[in-house]
Amino acid sequence: MADSNNILEKLDGLVARFEEVSTLITDPAVIADQKRYVKLTKEYKELDDLMKARKEYIQTLANIEEAKDILANESDADMREMAKEELDNSQERLPELEEEIKILLVPADPQDSKNAILEIRGGTGGDEAAIFAGDLFRMYVKFCESKGWKLEVSSANEGAAGGYKEIICSITGDNVYGTMKYESGVHRVQRVPATETQGRVHTSAASVAVLPEAEEFDVVINEGEIKWDTFRSGGAGGQNVNKVESGVRLRYIWKNPNTGISEEILIECTETRDQPKNKERALARLRTFIYDKEHQKYIDDIASKRKTMVSTGDRSAKIRTYNYPQGRITDHRIGMTVYKFDDMLNGNIDEMVDALITADRAAKIENSIESQE
Repeated sequence: MADSNNILEKLDGLVARFEEVSTLITDPAVIADQKRYVKLTKEYKELDDLMKARKEYIQTLANIEEAKDILANESDADMREMAKEELDNSQERLPELEEEIKILLVPADPQDSKNAILEIRGGTGGDEAAIFAGDLFRMYVKFCESKGWKLEVSSANEGAAGGYKEIICSITGDNVYGTMKYESGVHRVQRVPATETQGRVHTSAASVAVLPEAEEFDVVINEGEIKWDTFRSGGAGGQNVNKVESGVRLRYIWKNPNTGISEEILIECTETRDQPKNKERALARLRTFIYDKEHQKYIDDIASKRKTMVSTGDRSAKIRTYNYPQGRITDHRIGMTVYKFDDMLNGNIDEMVDALITADRAAKIENSIESQE
């Protein structure tokens, strides 16, 4: 019962803030301040979920007390039977509800609801690494399709034997970054390459970086200082692609607030035949690049403080191995091995992603409990 009182105390302490936020998001002055309004609406959604859980929790505790009272004082057999059933159901639901509330009470990563920029690069292994980068890209394309997310390629550099030396794309949808962020790191493949004549197994690697896509008000950019160039896009794509200057290149001098050092950022976008669309996408990539750089210190601090099985801060860590001869995929962060090899490479990675999310939540709950002791 002490645990119940502790949970109720925490939930009761949030009621006043929920009522305050509920009022603020209807204030015209707040609505006019888009940055503040978006932040408050996200907080409202989180608090609303907690208030719903609080209501159910209070009701469940009341049901248990009422059922116990009936069983202690009621002689009618039907009433006792109904009370016994209610008591069993409520006592079964209570620990489930407590776990749900503990998860809701852990502060959410404010980036989780954002769209994401996905970058895949072939690493060690030459042509085979580029082919593997292509395999990973196809896996994520199919995963995004299963989620109903929209994936758009911003730039791609194809490998000589297929696949990609580098491919960058944006993913839009519901809770994209919160789901995809666990894919950041080095993915290793062990297989016999198509170019191998002796049948030997080679080890190659590709790096994956998943970044939260910056919204316009997350980053301050002086668009007047951007230098734009246009050029004719190369490659296949019909008559228009080589005759019209649809490709765009932007140059921007940016001063890193963490280091005080200025650097030139160069971004090209040739994805569409529409120059304005390419400009819009190049700007989105610029915002994300700056946002990621400015927040890297914050991300590093959080990663170093968080004792978790799931490392989301270190993009150089080998996180997963795809072993073709043995038909297994192992995630080294949580020690999970699955043998649904073809299934996963066809985009069905939910089981592994869900396990990573669960492990991360469990670690956050444990850290939250430790910090309160």
